[in-house]
This record gives sequence, C-alpha cells and structure tokens, in this order.
Amino acid sequence: MEKILSREALCSAYEHCKGMLALRCSAPHDIQSAKKDILCCGGTGCHASNSKELMDNLRNLIREKGLEDDVRVIQTGCFGFCAAGPIVKVMPDNVFYTQVMPEDAVEIVEKHIVGKELVERLLYVEPLLNERLHDYAKMSFYAKQQRIALRNCGLIDPESIEEYIAHDGYQALAKCIFEMTPADVVKTVLDSGLRGRGGAGFPTGRKWDIAAKVNAPEKYIVCNADEGDPGAFMDRSIMEGDPHSVIEAMTIGAYAIGAHQGLVYIRAEYPLAVSRLQKAIDDARATGLLGNNIFGSDFNFDIEIKLGAGAFVCGEETALIHSMEGQRGEPTTKPPFPAVSGYWEMSTNVNNVETYANVPQILLKGAEWYSSIGTADSKGTKVFALAGQVNNVGLVEVPMGTTLREIIYEIGGGISGGREFKAVQTGGPSGGCITKENLDLPIDYANLGKIGSMMGSGGMIVLSDQDCMVAMAKFYLGFTVDESCGKCTPCRIGTRRMLEMLEKICDGNGTMEMLDDLERLAETIRDTALCGLGQTAPNPILSTLRFFRDEYVAHVRDKKCPAGTCQKLYQLTITDACIGCTKCARHCPVDAIRGEIKKLHVIDQSKCIKCGACIENCPKNAIVKE
Repeated sequence: MEKILSREALCSAYEHCKGMLALRCSAPHDIQSAKKDILCCGGTGCHASNSKELMDNLRNLIREKGLEDDVRVIQTGCFGFCAAGPIVKVMPDNVFYTQVMPEDAVEIVEKHIVGKELVERLLYVEPLLNERLHDYAKMSFYAKQQRIALRNCGLIDPESIEEYIAHDGYQALAKCIFEMTPADVVKTVLDSGLRGRGGAGFPTGRKWDIAAKVNAPEKYIVCNADEGDPGAFMDRSIMEGDPHSVIEAMTIGAYAIGAHQGLVYIRAEYPLAVSRLQKAIDDARATGLLGNNIFGSDFNFDIEIKLGAGAFVCGEETALIHSMEGQRGEPTTKPPFPAVSGYWEMSTNVNNVETYANVPQILLKGAEWYSSIGTADSKGTKVFALAGQVNNVGLVEVPMGTTLREIIYEIGGGISGGREFKAVQTGGPSGGCITKENLDLPIDYANLGKIGSMMGSGGMIVLSDQDCMVAMAKFYLGFTVDESCGKCTPCRIGTRRMLEMLEKICDGNGTMEMLDDLERLAETIRDTALCGLGQTAPNPILSTLRFFRDEYVAHVRDKKCPAGTCQKLYQLTITDACIGCTKCARHCPVDAIRGEIKKLHVIDQSKCIKCGACIENCPKNAIVKE
C-alpha cells in the first residue's frame, strides 16, 4: 500500500481495501458460490489446540486442488467461543464449524469447498434447541452479545493493516484531525460516559481532560496491557485480534491531550500479542499513520513497546510507570497523579487495552450512540472472560446492565456437569463473590460495589456446589501474596498472616477466634494498604465470610469441607457397591488400594494421596469422600 498522506488517500485506500473483504462484508450467500474465505481462529488458545497445523493443512489442500484464486485461508483473532475452538468460519456462506482438528481439513475442503455440502458433524449443537446450527448469530452464546471492543476479532486478519482500514480503520483518527479540535475529542469521550475498563472505572474523558489541561514540556500516552488476573484474557485477545484499534485509539488520545509519544506496557509472556502489536505499529508507521505529519498535518505521534516481566502489581499505573523507567515495579502514593507527574515526571495518561478499543467507534458514531448503551451509571459494553464451572467458556461482550443469569445461563449455557450454581467471582483476586440471590442483578459498577464485589478488568469465574469457598479465597490470597511488591507493611505482612490462617482452616486446625481475627485483619489491610492490590486483596475473604460463613464454621468446628475439596478434611472410602473389578487399584499411582477380584477393595489411608484417579475409574461410583 502506498503511504497515506491525506484524508482523501485514506478514503481511496478504504475503497480499495474494502474489496478485499467483500466476501466477509456482504450478506450470507448460498453455499454454491465459488469464491470463499476460510477464517480460522488464530488466538493463543486455538494455537495451543493445533489451529496453525489446521491452517497449514487447509492451505496445502487448496493449493493441491488448484483453488488458490477462489479460496483464501485467513488467520483471524479469537472468535470468543473458546469452548467450541478451534473454530473455522466459511464466508460468504456464514457457516460456523466448531472443535475443528487438523485432520478435519480434508473433509472441509472436499465436502464443503469442492462438493458444496455442509460438514454436518462439525456444526455446533445448540443445547437449547437440540439441533445443529451453522449461523453463529443464532447461537445462544452470541445472540445477546453486542461487540464493540471485540468488533473485529474473528473477522479480520490482525496482521493486515489493509483489512483494518477496510473496516473503517483510522477513519476516526482522520475525523479528529480534520474536523475536531483536541477539546472536541475530549468532550466527545467525556459525554460518551466511557469509564476505564481496567478495574477502577474512572471516567476516561475526565482523565483525558485533566492531562490535556496540564502545561508540560512533554506528555505521554500509555496503554496498560499488563493483564495478569487469573482467568482473564480480554486485553490479550484484543491485541492478538485487532491491534490497530489500540494504535488508532492511542493516537486519538495523544491528539486530544497534546502528546507525541506513546508506550504500550505489555508482559513478555504474551509473545503472540507482542509480535502482532509490533507488526501493526511497523505497518502504521510505514503507511504514514504513525510518525511525523500524520495525514499531512502538523501532528506527530509514535508508539513503542515496553516489555514487562509479568508482575501483577504493575497493572497499577504508578508501578507500571516505574517499571517502564527501569525501576522496581512499586506503586507510589497519589497525588501527584500520573496526569501531572508520571513517566519521567512528565504528564502521562494511562488507559487499558479494552478502554482504548472502544474509542474509535465512539468518535465515529458519536457520544450519544455510545451513551445509549448500558445503564445510567455505566455506559457501553463490557468484555468478560467467562470461565470456571460453566459450559460455554470464552470471551463475551454484553451491554452494561445485563444480568448474571443471562450471562451464565443463556450465553454461558449453564453450569457444567449439570451441577448447582453456587457463586461467581468477579474482578479476580481483587473482587468478591456473588451468590444466587443476586443472579438477576444488572451488572454495572454501582451494583457490584453495593454487594461487595467489583467489575475489575472483567474476569468472571463461575463456581458450583463442588467448589469450596474457603479454598477459593485461599487460592486468590495466595496469588496476591506472591504478587505483592512488599513495599507497604499491610500488604507484605498482613496478607501473609491471612494466608497462614486460611491454610490452618483448610487443614482443620482453625479456631472460631481465628475467624474473627481474619475478618478484623482483612478490614485493616483494606483500609491501610498503599495501592489497589493491597486494598482489594481482602475482598475474596470478606465476601466469602459474608455469604458463606457457614462453610468456614464447618471447617473449624466440624473439621469438614462441605464441598469435599480440602484434602486434609476428608478421606476416600470404598463402599459396599464395589464389585471387585480392580480398576481402582490398577489406576492408583501409589498402590494404595488392595483387594481380591470380585471382592470388596480397601484403601490404605497412610498411602492415599487423594488424587481422585480411583473415583474417575470406578464404574459403580463406589468410592466416596468422607
């Protein structure tokens, strides 16, 4: 592509590039159409499930059959429906294949591409209808979603700037530079009601307004891509599937606040996101959309990547800034806020990936459009990483105000294994649990705060009656202890003491007095820790004590784990239902089971490591936890 030097050149490039995506932009065609695009999920999760080998097989088969002029295999970002991956979508047929393995490439090419027939066995079975669907829009997982931040993920090749331009890419930036003043841009973002999607929910427009009004010799705009919550992969998927949306938004933000240098702070353990983001930056620079005199104007802006080492505390903006400067990733007290004194003591604006991903659409479609979505307190949509004991694991983007019941049971397909819903943990290690009494609560910042939880970055872990809430709190606290920077005493020492108490409780060595001590210490840490990591670390404990205190009491007083997951509070026993088939003994890794064929077997408790292999292999469900 020739270098874009004007808005007219961008429009010309848009028309040219749009032709490349005609098959994907047009209405669904009949399967008989000759030209096709085969879209394959190229996110990290599907890469781990051999999607790269699948794409290689598809390309080789198409080449062997001489179909290169009519059929293209395109690697996209994450489709979101991780439980159904790897995913292949054939356009313009609008056919959605799920759980596709490399060996399935032969059938897709020979039956669908050549034979013009659907590969029925690879179509998704919709549980609510008990039928196979080929149109993803009719699937319950997608039906209630509204994709703004994820609008291009699963649709375009993330390594092609042409495909991004064909989907209105960089049009919002052109609009800002040619039709709006920096103050107009700030006002639009402010009026939209967009709030930071990284956890705190601070109004994005207000943050930009503060930075714009600071008189500084240099300003920086920073993208916080240090996503580290257990089970969260929203930001990573956006960077892997639509990196140019982040670049365009950062450039818009830089224009609004008067910055000329941008930095993306991303952990090095996300190599696919890093490589795609770097290519996007290089391509934008080569095309004249980054660098000097963007669109032939006097506006200059460029971006560089700063790699982090994977410290959770560096998600806090002051710790992130110190890490970028080469210092220890430790937070500092505020004020001064980064907008006044941030990177190298200059005015710095920090937003996370998902926040930026919304910005181009807000500038293109207007503040009124965006603010019409969501609730009075929380505008727009939110991306959640739906995981845990739920059938449809994946990324979902829904309007603010959608209820938990809709997300878990309609989009998520209900609790896996037909188990009973117990709670959902939102906000990761910084959040709290929500019980079935609040399943119909509209999800927004205010409502989650009222029940002791928080939005966080968007992790949503579903728990069933097989999950122990005490063990869950211990898991998250253990993560926080490991990730504490150690700068302040409440977090460094206090979280460690809480973890020790939880370990004693889970081992059956707790006391009733310990529960009161645990609660008091949690409240003290919440009120005195230096940064958000320490202040929110007690949330999983406080919320589980509030809603599931009976489980804590059972661990302490009865020395029992109601969910049967705390290993030191149960033993495995073989009941009279045993038929002596010997399967349990043959699968026991430590030879803890003895017994003759067709006679009752016995477990040696001194050897048993409670791995559960015997339970999994017993055909009569004769092994129980007591």
